Amino acid sequence: MTAPVIVLTGPTGTGKTDWAVRLAEMLPVEIVSVDSALVYRGLDIGTAKPSRELRARIPHHLIDICEPTETYSAGRFVSDAVALIGEIQSRNRMPFLVGGTMLYLRALWRGIAPLPQASPEVRELIDQRAAREGWAALHAELARLDPPTAARIHPNDPQRIQRALEVSITTGRPISELQRATRSALGDLPLHRWALVSANRVTMAERLERRFHDMMRLGFLDEVAALRARGDLTADHPAIRAVGYRQLWAYLEGEFPLEEAVRRGITATRQLAKRQLTWLRSEPGLTWINPHEEGAFESWSAGVHAVLRQHTP
Repeated sequence: MTAPVIVLTGPTGTGKTDWAVRLAEMLPVEIVSVDSALVYRGLDIGTAKPSRELRARIPHHLIDICEPTETYSAGRFVSDAVALIGEIQSRNRMPFLVGGTMLYLRALWRGIAPLPQASPEVRELIDQRAAREGWAALHAELARLDPPTAARIHPNDPQRIQRALEVSITTGRPISELQRATRSALGDLPLHRWALVSANRVTMAERLERRFHDMMRLGFLDEVAALRARGDLTADHPAIRAVGYRQLWAYLEGEFPLEEAVRRGITATRQLAKRQLTWLRSEPGLTWINPHEEGAFESWSAGVHAVLRQHTP
């Protein structure tokens, strides 16, 4: 019988890694990271990357597989994850997907729509309109053309607004319609999904702020400075656009003081958590867990044990 695939997701800073490690010490699982920043070598402190010692003790996958000069896509993630799931199951172990990059999860669960190639001409027209009218106006237009997609995209996310409008213009069909026609890359594999979501938003915001300051004390700024000193990276590389990295990079470029960079990094982290939460609300079939509730881990762990027994002959 095929081992089930289990998923633990949730907003940043909710303790997914700690829960994953605790479970991995109890069950024959291998962790597959679902994090668009953990794939990059050299991005350690700001991504809260599991230590090498921990990864040597518990199998982790899709960590440190790219140079920060590379671009890692949702399509590549799906290909890598599907291959790893098969390999892990062939070892009679359970694939355990852990992380909060929602774009990757959606691509894995629902498939990737066959979208048109980028059109420089259309993008230039969209950029010109954005310069005149602002991205908020283009997000409002997207809401008229493709309400489901606009609901998933933040008005301050110009890259995704541009792409969604580009697809609508070049194909004459909303991107959400094209995506609905796709199929999951997992096929009929048994899939069990949980999300860690803090019940107290104020406490969560405070925790994210403390976490960012802890990263600074651990040497986050030195890490970003080392990346900048390489000489082959710019603020436009996806790795450097990661939350926290782009704000500290801007400080090193002299754009604003360190105190302001930290403030912006904390704000960006909170905004990321809010976007992740919005996505989770729109995703059916997820079981939400408050990680700070007494006995929450034990209850979830018992549920995973029950799933494994259900699929064990």
